[in-house]
Amino acid sequence: MATSTKLVLVPEYDEATVAPLLISSDIATVAPGQPESASQDGTGSMARRRYQTGRVFVRGKKQPMFVGRWREDVIVEGNQTIRVERSVVLGSIAELKTKKNAQRALQPFLDKVNSLDYRPAKFAKFEDLADLWETQILALQKPSSVKAAQSHLRTYIRPWLGHVRLEDFTCQAQQNFVTRLSGSVSRKTVLNVLCTLSSMLNSAKKWNYCCHPIDMRDLALPADQIRKTTRFFNGEEAKKIIMLAAEPFRTMFAIAAMTGLRAGEVMGLQKADLDFERRIILVSRSAWYGKVQAVKSRASRAPVVMSEALVTVLKEYLASWRENSGGFLFLNRNGRPYAANKVVEYGLWPVLDKLKIARAGMHAFRHCHASLLMDVGANPKVAQQQMRHADARTTLEAYAHVIGDAQREAVDRVGERLRPDAKCAQLRPN
Repeated sequence: MATSTKLVLVPEYDEATVAPLLISSDIATVAPGQPESASQDGTGSMARRRYQTGRVFVRGKKQPMFVGRWREDVIVEGNQTIRVERSVVLGSIAELKTKKNAQRALQPFLDKVNSLDYRPAKFAKFEDLADLWETQILALQKPSSVKAAQSHLRTYIRPWLGHVRLEDFTCQAQQNFVTRLSGSVSRKTVLNVLCTLSSMLNSAKKWNYCCHPIDMRDLALPADQIRKTTRFFNGEEAKKIIMLAAEPFRTMFAIAAMTGLRAGEVMGLQKADLDFERRIILVSRSAWYGKVQAVKSRASRAPVVMSEALVTVLKEYLASWRENSGGFLFLNRNGRPYAANKVVEYGLWPVLDKLKIARAGMHAFRHCHASLLMDVGANPKVAQQQMRHADARTTLEAYAHVIGDAQREAVDRVGERLRPDAKCAQLRPN
């Protein structure tokens, strides 16, 4: 039985004149018309699509503009396919000169609907995409990634963009969102929220939704902020902390300071990861708030080297270590891997307070290890491998703090080579 086709008139849309994030997306539906042709199998499919040449006409008197118009099939709520009429401002008569040039400007829009692989686009609001993306994509990510993205959805994306249609979130609307967000959060948070938003829109594009993926190069981002000096332990401080801490915190701090492992990687270590013959630690997992997950990146899965001093510390710890079904080195009273924040609160800070050392987190041990590597003359490539950074610049720029008088002594040696001889005659100006 033949089915009728709905013709929907979509208002002409000019990005330059419509306020982003405030676009009215309601489309007005007119009475159904007769289909060009219809399926006879009773499946209710759309009329056969025909090759389109579009239509170009002139609009306006004071500033006449060429406008192009064509038709598209779109999928709306209820999974119903309807045909809509689209229009776009191609340019002014002064710019395009002739109707033939205007038709050439319209051609890219026609090529899309005339291509053999063309499929009807789907339309939705951000609130609908957020629900779909959260269940289909986000649910497959690491627990730490899930928590961060859910925070972005709950705090910024759903309240600010939930009512906005995907096709209306253009580059201008994206910039409006970034500018508004920058007024209340740091640059880093802006970038993190944009990463979540970009993942959502990229998924929507693959699912054939009509949307505009985010391109960071097209957005003006907040300027870099003055970073606070990273708090880290020097060699003497780290040694005192390890000596004063009680088990199992003593071994945790020794591993962090002597290998540069991240806090979650230390909490996720198992006995099977320790290779005393080759003096390496295999980094296979990370623990986050008691949950085991993958490590930060592919480069983070590289093994790290153990020093002889650390081998001694680990063997002493294993002598009184209690076996468990998972083989984890460190388990709390509930039988789960420690959470890094609890280790800092109950294991590290009390020691720092006794030693009168400024409070810091577990990451201070990682900075300490990188800095000591550079201070003892390790090659930057060696330091990069031990820290497991994909780029050596990360090691040098973010972690290689110069400790003690190393920098001063190096500068003094350069100065001595360039010191002018006081006995040499100086040239006097005429």
